[in-house]
Amino acid sequence: MPQAAPPTPRTRVRRLPARGAYDRSAIDPILDEGLVAHVGFVHDGAPFVIPMGYARDGDRILLHGSSASRLMRLLASGVEAAVAVTLLDGLVLARSAFHHSMNYRSVVVLGRTSEVRDEEAKRRALDRLVDRLVPGRAADSRPASEIELRATLVVEMPIHEASAKARSGPPVDDDEDLELPHWAGLLPARTVWGPPAAAPDLPADIEAPPYVTGYERPGRAG
Repeated sequence: MPQAAPPTPRTRVRRLPARGAYDRSAIDPILDEGLVAHVGFVHDGAPFVIPMGYARDGDRILLHGSSASRLMRLLASGVEAAVAVTLLDGLVLARSAFHHSMNYRSVVVLGRTSEVRDEEAKRRALDRLVDRLVPGRAADSRPASEIELRATLVVEMPIHEASAKARSGPPVDDDEDLELPHWAGLLPARTVWGPPAAAPDLPADIEAPPYVTGYERPGRAG
């Protein structure tokens, strides 16, 4: 597994630095478990943050969207951006309001975006995006037509400048609060996928494939 470069002034975790990590063994599993990234950048002097589906493909993050989108065209032109992914693992209830918190795992990746222009590379990237959402689905669906391919922009960003940050464990109360008559502890969070619901126009003889009926995300959520 590739290792991330040492933290830069932009990625170094300054608040509670012991929770930070910069190696890919910490970063990649969080990116692989997540489904939604928040992509931030500045355009015409104004900040934008967009929630987007994404996929990690080796040493890069893939994003896609409509070629008619002004903001997607901006990302395709090449801009400095930030990609943030957060997984919520639980709520931390302390005896004092001040020490309430959340258990979480998060990654921030900083870098410059660029468009994937080569047609075959673009098709491979779109397959990767589908398969990172539901493994095995790309080969079990119609690939993009030429018109659909032209209507879609695919953008990549390298995972060269990144950091992970996480919190786990019980609440940490001040010693003087330990005798207070307030409940303290954790409310664990987990994602549960329901049974597949077939499209109303799906023929009755087409059964849900195993990658649908047994769907799980990697990691602790699933």
